[in-house]
Amino acid sequence: MQGVTELGNDIYLIDLMDMGIQERTGAYVIKADELTIVETSASPSIPHLLAGLKELGLDPADVKHLIVTHVHLDHAGGAGLFLEHCPEATVYVHPRGKRHLADPSKLIMGARAVYGEKFDQLFDPILPIPDVRLVEMEEDRTLKIGDRILTFMDTPGHAKHHFSIHDSGSNGVFTGDTIGVLYPQLAREGVELSLPSTSPNQFSPEDMLASATKIESLNPERIYFGHYGMSASPVQVFAQLRYWLPIFIEESERVWKANHGVESAEIAEQIKSALFAKVQAYLETRGVKLDNEVYEIIQLDLNVGSMGMIDRMEKLAKQ
Repeated sequence: MQGVTELGNDIYLIDLMDMGIQERTGAYVIKADELTIVETSASPSIPHLLAGLKELGLDPADVKHLIVTHVHLDHAGGAGLFLEHCPEATVYVHPRGKRHLADPSKLIMGARAVYGEKFDQLFDPILPIPDVRLVEMEEDRTLKIGDRILTFMDTPGHAKHHFSIHDSGSNGVFTGDTIGVLYPQLAREGVELSLPSTSPNQFSPEDMLASATKIESLNPERIYFGHYGMSASPVQVFAQLRYWLPIFIEESERVWKANHGVESAEIAEQIKSALFAKVQAYLETRGVKLDNEVYEIIQLDLNVGSMGMIDRMEKLAKQ
């Protein structure tokens, strides 16, 4: 089925065509007795989510549970719009994120400041979610759906309002952005690459590594990334994070120190270029040529990631 991938264990992945890009952001469908969706992306992705459910022969009116790993707009921005099609659904959110779904004004203001004129195209509309339909999921809370149990874990690092969810039915973990971004375009060529997601403004490398250790302690067999898809090689995923995160930090600090007094935007561009060079060199040794389409997505990720690195260093400089 176009845009829908069966992952086993009654889990399906719908390509939400975030930013008009294939295999950028996905929603996971758990076909249990109580239909469950993990992630929605932004509102322009909702038609793709609805089309994917239709391909699966599912009615959005039957959705009982909607889970967002965190409230960044590329994961939860479309939740309010999607709920218009799901009259029976409850939304599960991190305690730190609940107020932003009930009143998204600060999310909107922040995104407009970053994306400017592109905001409407990328995110509009962002609808508030009635408080009665929101449930906070704290550490170790569980949700039973059919014969499987979803266990929620507080996993900061990418954001403070981020949880990850262990699924007993697949022994897999839905990790959102906590332990990085996966590039399935490369996996099909036998190269598994996942890079840290270091977007502003709550990125913390220490928390990210601690969250990875927490997830790793469960001995999962699968990792379900928000961007994009499933890895059946968790050992490789954790190794990638521990390899790349120090490189991100070292390169960013090197560029930062060498450009004292330079505008932040210019430093961020230099950090992006430095990180891209490292990733390109890594992939080149594995036979990935520079004309590979994956580099366009990597550039997008490093663009946002470099902003997070600048934000972190500016905060450290003020301490």
